[in-house]
Amino acid sequence: MGTVKPAYIKVIARELLKKYPDLFTGEFDRNKKLVEELTNIQSKKVRNRVAGYITRRVNRGLVNV
Repeated sequence: MGTVKPAYIKVIARELLKKYPDLFTGEFDRNKKLVEELTNIQSKKVRNRVAGYITRRVNRGLVNV
């Protein structure tokens, strides 16, 4: 089983998916660049975790949920 993601990762990811539902895809590297452009997150670790969570949601079909 995986680890539980912190609430702030989920909040950021859900806000981005709500604002830009058509931009994000199931490709992590593309999502990572989009998160970097659309937010002011300075930490590479946090950026990657947000992008990874977005990628998981998109691949599972949970974009607008």
